[in-house]
Amino acid sequence: MSAETMGLRESKKQETRQLISDHATRLFLAQGFEQTTIAEIAAAARVAKKTVTNYFPRKEDLALDHHEEFAASLAGVVADRAGGESALAALRRYFLAAVEDRSPVAGFAGYEFAHMIAESPTLTARLRELHDQREEALAEVLAGSGGRNGGQGGGGIAPRAAAALLAAAQRLLFERIQELTLAGRSTDRIAGIVAEEASHVFDLLTPSLGDYASAPGAQSA
Repeated sequence: MSAETMGLRESKKQETRQLISDHATRLFLAQGFEQTTIAEIAAAARVAKKTVTNYFPRKEDLALDHHEEFAASLAGVVADRAGGESALAALRRYFLAAVEDRSPVAGFAGYEFAHMIAESPTLTARLRELHDQREEALAEVLAGSGGRNGGQGGGGIAPRAAAALLAAAQRLLFERIQELTLAGRSTDRIAGIVAEEASHVFDLLTPSLGDYASAPGAQSA
């Protein structure tokens, strides 16, 4: 099979996945997550039910379409941090950039979407699960990282404790964005409020984690 043919097939798969996701989101917002069936989504997208479940094994993943990116986000930021940069500094930089970009991974999704999640016990539970997965992935990266006060490897508790604190801050700020969204605040107003509150949250963590897991290399200027 030629590279061109493989590329076309992959492109077609991505188009089908996006089509299914778009129709699912439209139906979820119109009818509610719990009330919408896989059969209805398949019919709207004009594909078989099996096609829907092949692309999205869990119904929740149709609504939380960024779930893989979300679960891996904190670990990825810490793994790619600059030389001399601590885990806390990297995650602070990441979150404030996400707020600036109004990223859905940070919690910006609009009132209708936030309301849909809040009204669905299934989606609320899935979101908690994703936050837990994000913390676990972060702990794994910290356990293997070098640098000052860095990873201890194995089953040491320090990386898990640090991950719990760092991930809790991110979870709190995510939930704060959702809370302000449901309160009817504008996206720009939410960004301004949360950027200020995030700085305070990260400042609170600095005395204990400011130098933790600093990446090898010269300190940034």
